[in-house]
Amino acid sequence: MSGPDLGVCYYPEQWDEAVWADDAARMRALGLTWVRIAEFAWARIEPAPGRFDWGWLDRAVATLGGAGLKVILCTPTAAPPKWLVDLHPEILPVGPDGTVRKFGARRHYCFSSPRYREEAARITRAIAERYGRHPHVHAWQTDNEYGDHDTIHSYSPAAEAGFRSWLRARYGTIDALNRAWGTSFWSMSYGDFDQIDLPNNLVEEPSPTHRVDFLRYSSDQVRDFNRAQVRIIRALSPGRPVTHNFMNQNTDFDHFDLAEDLDVASWDVYPLGGLVHGRLPRADKMRYLRAGDPDQTSFNHDLYRAVGRGRVWVMEQQPGPVNWAVTNPAPLDGMVRFWTWLAFAHGCEMISYFRWRQAPFAQEQFHAALLHPDSSPDQAFDEVAEVVAEASAMPVLPPRERARVALVLDYPSRWVAQALPQGQGYNAAHVALDWYAAARRHGVEVDIIGQHSDLSGYGLILAPDLMVADAAFVARVRAAGAKILFGPRSGSKTVDVQTPEGLAPGPLRGLIDLRVTRVESLPDDHAETVLAGNLALPAHRWRETVETAADVLATFAGGYRAGAPALIGNDRARYLAALMPPEGLARVVTDALDWAGVPWLADLGDVRITRRGGVTFGFNYGPEPASVPAPEGVRFLIGGRALPPAGVAAWVSAAG
Repeated sequence: MSGPDLGVCYYPEQWDEAVWADDAARMRALGLTWVRIAEFAWARIEPAPGRFDWGWLDRAVATLGGAGLKVILCTPTAAPPKWLVDLHPEILPVGPDGTVRKFGARRHYCFSSPRYREEAARITRAIAERYGRHPHVHAWQTDNEYGDHDTIHSYSPAAEAGFRSWLRARYGTIDALNRAWGTSFWSMSYGDFDQIDLPNNLVEEPSPTHRVDFLRYSSDQVRDFNRAQVRIIRALSPGRPVTHNFMNQNTDFDHFDLAEDLDVASWDVYPLGGLVHGRLPRADKMRYLRAGDPDQTSFNHDLYRAVGRGRVWVMEQQPGPVNWAVTNPAPLDGMVRFWTWLAFAHGCEMISYFRWRQAPFAQEQFHAALLHPDSSPDQAFDEVAEVVAEASAMPVLPPRERARVALVLDYPSRWVAQALPQGQGYNAAHVALDWYAAARRHGVEVDIIGQHSDLSGYGLILAPDLMVADAAFVARVRAAGAKILFGPRSGSKTVDVQTPEGLAPGPLRGLIDLRVTRVESLPDDHAETVLAGNLALPAHRWRETVETAADVLATFAGGYRAGAPALIGNDRARYLAALMPPEGLARVVTDALDWAGVPWLADLGDVRITRRGGVTFGFNYGPEPASVPAPEGVRFLIGGRALPPAGVAAWVSAAG
């Protein structure tokens, strides 16, 4: 087998021990090689303070490993036990309204709590000492889904004390903080760091710099919390990779920053919930109801491949209906197979399904699994078997090659957009995904990068929402020789969340000569028109007035400032002064691809293609049959030229 390694999430503590051996044997017979355990097992491991019950976990690891499965062992810190909460209630997180969030679910801890950090390190050390060199333990996962249930930002007394210390270290003097925060506005000046409160429960909004600094501080707390666990694991379990399972579209903390301590990034893939809560208009959500947004899952595969410095796993793959979204439709038959091959095509090394058996109790009773609660196979079980059978035809493929196009995702810029949206409907994550989709629906591979990333080899860089542009990044763009397309708001704020000297786009003026003199957010039902040659393109939601000496490539039409520049460019950089819906953005992006010499295909509609090694994969997200854009004479490894709904194809050249 040369396709993806496959795994499953398993909860031996939730099942009678008599079924463990049969479960493990069935996992191996299905073709699974990895199994993740124990991320919520603290209360079973340590049922009372300092009293450990290792016997059940010893037997579980032995049973699973003895069947030939490689165990991913988790630190159980996402669910501290009741006895710990009772002993130390100060570990609980506090919501933005000041309410202490109670025990009874999961993720009930504050990252800023010194006591919880001690307890998390203690349980991590205990587990790593016992299993760090165990022959069946092949990898580790820290905690579980940082950011789930809006738990990154806690407004506890510990967070307040920690934030004040963080501010002292950042600014040095209170005068420097006052300047950065602009506290002369509204008489907000501080005389000492100990006067500073957290930015919640205010009459009006806080200084945007106050808020962004709290978001930065909170991100640092997550990184430091994770780093402490990783250091313990590395010392006691050398040679085994450490990962964390990130989430879709979560930017509450800097994933690039945290992942510097990891060996591989992983993420939890729930395309249908992502669709329900995602960017698409209602008509498209209905079209893709059982398949998911054609670009959201791929975007995250590419993001976390970058976060993991080339290495990415799927730790939880949706196997059927879930329980947590606003509505919870079932995937189209074939979609679990589809999502598995999609992950592999985007460079994922291992795909693990959530979960082995559906729970007949507690909060996730409606969350499907590979097996029903009575242990009979559900739909996904058979689709996994199909993947295993198909993998025999797949050659050994290298890691994904660098794409010709990159898209910049900058977490600090996302925090600034959150603090200063200047319009209720502005969502930077949706904007970036629209830009990604504009290239992907034309068959163009797109890497996701940060401002810190190596830029060599890229022909075109897309920067849809780079509000805080780093001067060093601008210098590296210039040195790399790539062309770059900026979206509106780019370079509009300094690191202190202030208007840059000389107006926006600040340091980007080193690449393109322009000044943004006015910005406006617009109602969703208002449309602007942009004239590009003989084409009238739609724009919406955001428009800027710019002064420029660069070439004007498109202008605004209509009753307000007709003829004003809408797209400006020179031989190295372009700047788009408006947000655009997909039908307008597609033309801007494909023109930029031509400008950068990057080939592209005609609009693929519901189909997406991606390449890994010498294999091209095709995927049909739509409800009707489609065809893949494969040249004549190719050899199909999976499927064929005609793709049914939820269809997958993979092909190589005739000589391949």
